[in-house]
Amino acid sequence: MLKKILILVLVVTLLSTSLLGCSNSSDEKNDGASDSGSDVIKIGVFEPMTGGNAAGGEMTVEGIKLANEMRGEVLGKKVKLVVVDNKSDKVEAANAASRLIEKDKVAAIIGSYDSSLSMAAGDIVKNAKVPAVGCSPTNPLVTLNNDYYFRVCFIDPFQGTVMANYAFKELGAKKAAIIQDVTRDYSVGLSKYFVDAFKKITGDDNSIVGVTSYNTGDQDFSAQLTNIKGLNPDVIFAPGNYGESALLIKQARDLGIKIPILGGDTWEAPEFIQIGGKAVEGAVFSTHFTAEAPVTEMSTKFLEAYKNKYNKDANAFSALGFDAYMVILDAIERANSTDPEKIRDAIASTKDFVGATGNITLDENGDAVKSAVIKKVSNGEFKYLTTVEP
Repeated sequence: MLKKILILVLVVTLLSTSLLGCSNSSDEKNDGASDSGSDVIKIGVFEPMTGGNAAGGEMTVEGIKLANEMRGEVLGKKVKLVVVDNKSDKVEAANAASRLIEKDKVAAIIGSYDSSLSMAAGDIVKNAKVPAVGCSPTNPLVTLNNDYYFRVCFIDPFQGTVMANYAFKELGAKKAAIIQDVTRDYSVGLSKYFVDAFKKITGDDNSIVGVTSYNTGDQDFSAQLTNIKGLNPDVIFAPGNYGESALLIKQARDLGIKIPILGGDTWEAPEFIQIGGKAVEGAVFSTHFTAEAPVTEMSTKFLEAYKNKYNKDANAFSALGFDAYMVILDAIERANSTDPEKIRDAIASTKDFVGATGNITLDENGDAVKSAVIKKVSNGEFKYLTTVEP
């Protein structure tokens, strides 16, 4: 009888220990440093490495990887990048963010090129309380009402105003037409801010003579361009992805449309010139950075390191990727912690951080207050025109 009682007590003890262990495992908090006794801090990256935005994603990741090589440790721990392809797709972007948080247990996330892809991950990082830093998503909705999303770039209300001012003051345009990609939040949002600013600058509510739309992946823009041509604008503002935009400009020139065509920061990709050829000569767009005018000591260091590693000049997206990584590491160091919530608090307090694209201070919405650069395609290259302060 005594033997049976002892066996019963032993079984109950083992079961209790097992259940307690399971409970502790399920409640374990993601501290972003799950490898081999917290010797590694993981930073997730979800960027488009394939699909329509691949060029932008690849340039961004080049900058992130360079930053990781230049500063691969923080708090005495190795920093490991976990890069996931979001395939230029909103659903894939959401899945990528979920995987980085749930499977890879990252401390923070970088991404993504294209505002729509960043917005797709917004609720996921917010609910998981893991901070994300966007490199180049400019739509204000990316960070709106989301305490866990930040960015190191300017936002579209500023970018739209910069290009409206350029159209009016530099080109003397009084009438403008808009051609937008209706499937991209970036294109629709930036078009709206250009329209609002242009009407205000001209003092004429009828200064926008027409707005026409297309869808991502379209190849034929003849209907939209024929419509716009008949409205006789002085300038066209067409902020879209580099591929569709280059085709659109080629077809515009083929139709005899000779007026200036302006765009936004997504045009700064080698593919824009490769696809557009001579047709995109003279195209003007806003962007975040130029190798021709370094703005900080870090700009110079970044440009030299990028040239040495990739044997080509850096662009805005690689510079912004570099800065996003460095801002996160600075936050981890200031927080003295790998806890995502503490890192979030430190990112939010970022002030006067010296980055490759300039000094970075994040406002109450998590947006960087930054200058804009205007570039022009000249002799098959992107040439710096001027810098516009906020």
